[in-house]
Amino acid sequence: MATHEPTTGQVIEAAQRIVDAFAATDGDRYFACFSPDATFCFHTEPDRLNDRAAYERLWQEWISSGWRVRSCESSNQLVQTFPGGAVFTHDVATIVATADGEELTHERETIVFRVDDDRLVAIHEHLSPAPVDLSGETP
Repeated sequence: MATHEPTTGQVIEAAQRIVDAFAATDGDRYFACFSPDATFCFHTEPDRLNDRAAYERLWQEWISSGWRVRSCESSNQLVQTFPGGAVFTHDVATIVATADGEELTHERETIVFRVDDDRLVAIHEHLSPAPVDLSGETP
Protein backbone atom coordinates (compact mmCIF):
# COMPACT_ATOMS: atom_id res chain seq x y z
CA MET A 1 0.00 0.00 0.00
CA ALA A 2 1.38 3.42 -0.95
CA THR A 3 1.98 5.91 1.84
CA HIS A 4 0.33 9.29 1.35
CA GLU A 5 2.63 12.31 1.06
CA PRO A 6 1.01 15.45 2.49
CA THR A 7 0.95 18.69 0.55
CA THR A 8 2.80 21.78 1.71
CA GLY A 9 -0.56 23.44 2.32
CA GLN A 10 -1.73 20.59 4.56
CA VAL A 11 1.45 20.85 6.63
CA ILE A 12 1.13 24.61 7.00
CA GLU A 13 -2.51 24.22 8.07
CA ALA A 14 -1.59 21.55 10.65
CA ALA A 15 1.23 23.71 12.01
CA GLN A 16 -1.03 26.76 12.15
CA ARG A 17 -3.57 24.80 14.22
CA ILE A 18 -0.80 24.14 16.74
CA VAL A 19 0.34 27.78 16.79
CA ASP A 20 -3.23 29.09 17.09
CA ALA A 21 -4.11 26.75 19.95
CA PHE A 22 -0.86 27.59 21.74
CA ALA A 23 -1.45 31.33 21.26
CA ALA A 24 -4.89 30.90 22.85
CA THR A 25 -3.47 28.85 25.77
CA ASP A 26 -6.04 26.24 24.72
CA GLY A 27 -4.52 23.03 26.06
CA ASP A 28 -7.29 20.75 24.82
CA ARG A 29 -7.06 22.00 21.25
CA TYR A 30 -3.26 22.19 21.39
CA PHE A 31 -2.66 18.66 22.66
CA ALA A 32 -5.22 17.21 20.23
CA CYS A 33 -2.69 18.09 17.49
CA PHE A 34 -0.09 15.69 18.97
CA SER A 35 0.09 11.92 18.99
CA PRO A 36 0.04 10.32 22.46
CA ASP A 37 3.56 9.00 21.74
CA ALA A 38 4.91 12.40 20.64
CA THR A 39 8.23 13.52 22.12
CA PHE A 40 9.28 17.05 23.03
CA CYS A 41 12.71 18.66 23.40
CA PHE A 42 12.61 22.15 24.91
CA HIS A 43 15.72 24.16 25.72
CA THR A 44 13.92 25.42 28.82
CA GLU A 45 13.54 21.94 30.30
CA PRO A 46 16.34 19.72 31.65
CA ASP A 47 15.01 16.51 30.11
CA ARG A 48 13.22 15.34 26.99
CA LEU A 49 9.49 14.79 27.49
CA ASN A 50 8.95 11.23 26.28
CA ASP A 51 5.21 11.42 25.58
CA ARG A 52 2.31 13.83 25.33
CA ALA A 53 1.13 13.02 28.85
CA ALA A 54 4.43 14.26 30.29
CA TYR A 55 4.03 17.56 28.45
CA GLU A 56 0.39 17.82 29.54
CA ARG A 57 1.50 17.50 33.18
CA LEU A 58 4.14 20.20 32.67
CA TRP A 59 1.58 22.43 30.93
CA GLN A 60 -0.75 22.09 33.93
CA GLU A 61 2.11 23.11 36.26
CA TRP A 62 2.69 26.20 34.11
CA ILE A 63 -1.02 27.07 34.10
CA SER A 64 -1.23 26.58 37.89
CA SER A 65 1.65 29.03 38.33
CA GLY A 66 -0.23 31.71 36.38
CA TRP A 67 1.44 31.17 33.00
CA ARG A 68 -0.57 32.21 29.93
CA VAL A 69 0.35 32.81 26.30
CA ARG A 70 -0.41 36.35 25.16
CA SER A 71 0.69 35.91 21.55
CA CYS A 72 2.59 33.51 19.32
CA GLU A 73 3.70 34.41 15.80
CA SER A 74 5.24 32.08 13.25
CA SER A 75 7.60 33.29 10.51
CA ASN A 76 10.32 32.02 8.20
CA GLN A 77 8.43 28.76 7.59
CA LEU A 78 9.91 25.80 5.73
CA VAL A 79 8.05 22.61 4.83
CA GLN A 80 9.73 19.36 3.80
CA THR A 81 7.35 16.55 2.87
CA PHE A 82 7.99 12.86 2.40
CA PRO A 83 5.77 9.79 2.03
CA GLY A 84 3.99 9.40 5.35
CA GLY A 85 4.87 12.74 6.90
CA ALA A 86 6.60 16.08 6.94
CA VAL A 87 9.03 18.31 8.78
CA PHE A 88 7.98 21.89 9.53
CA THR A 89 10.50 24.46 10.77
CA HIS A 90 9.90 28.08 11.63
CA ASP A 91 10.86 30.99 13.85
CA VAL A 92 8.51 31.76 16.72
CA ALA A 93 8.05 35.01 18.62
CA THR A 94 6.05 34.41 21.78
CA ILE A 95 4.86 36.62 24.59
CA VAL A 96 3.86 34.83 27.77
CA ALA A 97 2.51 36.21 31.01
CA THR A 98 3.85 34.78 34.26
CA ALA A 99 3.60 35.73 37.92
CA ASP A 100 6.73 37.86 37.28
CA GLY A 101 5.26 39.78 34.31
CA GLU A 102 5.40 39.38 30.55
CA GLU A 103 8.29 37.77 28.68
CA LEU A 104 9.10 37.86 24.96
CA THR A 105 11.05 34.95 23.49
CA HIS A 106 12.44 34.35 20.01
CA GLU A 107 12.92 30.68 19.25
CA ARG A 108 13.33 28.21 16.42
CA GLU A 109 11.01 25.27 16.29
CA THR A 110 10.86 22.01 14.38
CA ILE A 111 7.69 19.95 14.30
CA VAL A 112 7.66 16.47 12.75
CA PHE A 113 4.31 15.24 11.45
CA ARG A 114 3.12 11.83 10.38
CA VAL A 115 0.10 11.00 8.29
CA ASP A 116 -2.48 9.35 10.54
CA ASP A 117 -5.48 8.25 8.48
CA ASP A 118 -6.51 11.45 6.71
CA ARG A 119 -4.87 13.95 9.05
CA LEU A 120 -1.42 15.09 10.06
CA VAL A 121 -0.49 14.51 13.66
CA ALA A 122 2.61 15.94 15.31
CA ILE A 123 4.98 13.29 16.64
CA HIS A 124 7.95 15.44 17.69
CA GLU A 125 8.56 19.05 18.63
CA HIS A 126 11.97 20.59 19.19
CA LEU A 127 12.38 24.15 20.44
CA SER A 128 15.67 26.04 20.69
CA PRO A 129 16.59 29.66 21.31
CA ALA A 130 17.04 31.76 18.19
CA PRO A 131 20.58 33.07 17.83
CA VAL A 132 21.22 36.73 18.46
CA ASP A 133 23.27 38.60 15.86
CA LEU A 134 26.14 40.95 16.79
CA SER A 135 23.84 43.99 16.84
CA GLY A 136 21.87 42.33 19.64
CA GLU A 137 18.84 41.81 17.46
CA THR A 138 17.16 38.45 17.09
CA PRO A 139 16.99 37.47 13.40
